[in-house]
Amino acid sequence: MTLRGTKIFLRALEVSDLDFLYELENDETLWEVSNTTTPYSKFVLKQYLENAHRDIYDVKQLRLVICEKETNLSIGFVDLYDFDPKHKRVGLGIVIFSEEDKQRGFAAEAIHLISEYVFSHLDAHQIFAGITEDNLGSIRLFEKCGFKRTGEKKDWIFSNGKFKNEYLYQLLNH
Repeated sequence: MTLRGTKIFLRALEVSDLDFLYELENDETLWEVSNTTTPYSKFVLKQYLENAHRDIYDVKQLRLVICEKETNLSIGFVDLYDFDPKHKRVGLGIVIFSEEDKQRGFAAEAIHLISEYVFSHLDAHQIFAGITEDNLGSIRLFEKCGFKRTGEKKDWIFSNGKFKNEYLYQLLNH
């Protein structure tokens, strides 16, 4: 199965993920990258989970849960967004929730697994990601996974009273 690695596996969202999703979506430190400005209620997130089964070709996005193989515990999410089958591209976002888990190679394995899925099952030509200039951990992660910085959006993100540049990273399927 494409979505199983050595340390993690990726799975579809379940109703039982509500509390984990609620905690993550309401973490203000992540709002900058998710373009969120207000908290989410459990009611709204429950509705989202009830519709999470919809096809990526219909809704143009897909969120999968990153689970540690050894414990089956949910440790993060990987998001595909702005899926464009005509131009064969899709955006990628990833979050590992605990600082401890960020140092264990889970994110790199998740990016590898989702990239294989995107190229083999969605027939995409490229995956792109936007990363703010000060997110050095994500920059290192995506570069380690073969993504190349191909552009820069000046003053793209306004956060904490100042503008930040956002870098465009791409991984092409050759």
